[in-house]
Amino acid sequence: MSCFARIAMLGVALSAVLLGSSGYESAQGDPADGAPKATGPTCDRSAFRLILDVGHTPKVFGATSARGQHEFDFNLRLAKVIHQKLVAGGFAKTVLMVTEGSGRGLDQRVARANKTAADLYLSIHHDSVPDRFLGVWMFEGRQHIFSDRFKGHSIFVSHQNSHFAASLQFGKMLGQQLKARGLQYTPHYTEKFMGHRQRQLVDAETGVYRYDQLIVLKDTHMPAVLLEAGSIINRDEEMVMETRERQGVIAAAVTDAVDAFCAAHQSGSPERVAHHTGASSGSRRAAAPASLRASILARPR
Repeated sequence: MSCFARIAMLGVALSAVLLGSSGYESAQGDPADGAPKATGPTCDRSAFRLILDVGHTPKVFGATSARGQHEFDFNLRLAKVIHQKLVAGGFAKTVLMVTEGSGRGLDQRVARANKTAADLYLSIHHDSVPDRFLGVWMFEGRQHIFSDRFKGHSIFVSHQNSHFAASLQFGKMLGQQLKARGLQYTPHYTEKFMGHRQRQLVDAETGVYRYDQLIVLKDTHMPAVLLEAGSIINRDEEMVMETRERQGVIAAAVTDAVDAFCAAHQSGSPERVAHHTGASSGSRRAAAPASLRASILARPR
């Protein structure tokens, strides 16, 4: 074999090696091309236990909307949509809790919740305003009360909850998800005119307030959060809160927030955990503070 033939064969072999190497690198993915990257802890959704509590009861129905509907009915409709979204997403152990009758409803809720040894408690409500802000209008030939002064959601946690750090963390995660979907929280709870309903805003970015004395937040043996999904005494927002579109947006926000919290809960590690800022569960992750890890690991089983 001539010298030139040998050089040609070596060139072909070298090209094959280089091509093979190039193919291997392409199969592995180049981060610059948007290939999947290593992620933090993920959630075993099938093992996570969530209580989804429908606020109020059919007899003690809470607030009345601008068109005369009961808050309990709004709460139940929204909670059902959230429940369906969670179960469809793999959170099969989600419990939809409805309390009947009147009497000691809040104590019943706490007792039932504590018996389940759940990982998280979320209470669903819709908001109103103090009586001093109410006006009167006519709708379908009947007189109703309303106030269009405030709108938006709000999130509450109790500093007296034995897992306050975890409650606050989930509250922030939920607020971030709602914000990422274009929803705004109401800031009026910070104002002096709210009187005994005035609350401390503990996270101005996500709209999380302290409501320390509320029984369902302070006496539950797991992280607990209350969501006021919107103001049904506001005539425009009442109509929006009745739509499947808005209910679906809130349900998606809750599902992604629960997934983020679940990842933090199950990992119990300082690794980065879910901190969704978009509308999908594939969003980027953020670190869970040591206080959260300590709180959820110390929860009684």
